[in-house]
Amino acid sequence: MRKATRILFKFLVSLFVILNIIVAFHAYKFTHFYNPGEVVIKPAAQKTGWDKTKEILFGFNAIKQQNQVADSNYKTIYFTTLDNLKLEAWYMPADSTRGTVALFHGHGSKKSAVLSEAAVFHKLGYNTILLDFRAHGNSEGNTTTIGYKEAEDVKLVYDYLKEKHEQHIILYGISMGASTITKAINDYQLEPEKIILDMPFASLPDAVVGRVKMMKLPAQPISTLLTFWGGVEHGFWAFNMKPAEYAKKIICPVLLQRGAQDNRVTQNETEWIYQNISTEKKLVIYQSAGHESLCKKEPEKWQQEVAAFLK
Repeated sequence: MRKATRILFKFLVSLFVILNIIVAFHAYKFTHFYNPGEVVIKPAAQKTGWDKTKEILFGFNAIKQQNQVADSNYKTIYFTTLDNLKLEAWYMPADSTRGTVALFHGHGSKKSAVLSEAAVFHKLGYNTILLDFRAHGNSEGNTTTIGYKEAEDVKLVYDYLKEKHEQHIILYGISMGASTITKAINDYQLEPEKIILDMPFASLPDAVVGRVKMMKLPAQPISTLLTFWGGVEHGFWAFNMKPAEYAKKIICPVLLQRGAQDNRVTQNETEWIYQNISTEKKLVIYQSAGHESLCKKEPEKWQQEVAAFLK
């Protein structure tokens, strides 16, 4: 009996160690974006059995998305982070300005992904500034902390607008961008005039659960291990990354929005954030939308809600 118990114990320990090694590789790939041309990603139809096995064991490679420029009516601006990463932004002036809207994209995306939203703000008379977060688009770096260190990126844009003596600063974010705004406000006491948050996650562990579910894997213990290793690999305690708690520090009006079909951010997460906002606020649900651009999915409703909020 003792021998069988020892064998079982050794087996379980070995299994736990192997699982952690696999998850640590996945955590790295989840927070790492390769430069174009650095790795080759085969189409699904061309992947061999070994290719698929490597992805299961070591995670999926992801390449920085490249910005698609619709027109040239913008000025390129660069910011430098404390760890000397150069970030790229586009500043687009409006003909008659009511203020400036700073737009922040989601995880794995790029600034050109929010051009549709920027166009709406332009029609409403606002200048816009669109940023590539570190490790995204044309900005330097290859690792993302899904909002933790990116809060500094938001602050750099905010400080730039304050230095331009902009009196009416609006912050807009989608998914990771929205959650990062809440952390920037918490960490740096930013005081924008208004905030629009589309589909923010309530905590980093919740965001990881949503990601794991999309991969059709059991949420636990994989999501907990991913959260742990992702934080360890980048030098922070990821379980403390809680945008829902940061929302308590917001002192300006907030428009909070989500898609009813969102399979990444739950209704409970949105309600947790909404309940913690103690200022003027409004929650809008888009019935046909998932975790995607609400502006593109239901453009008329999004434009109406945003216009009414900014009036």
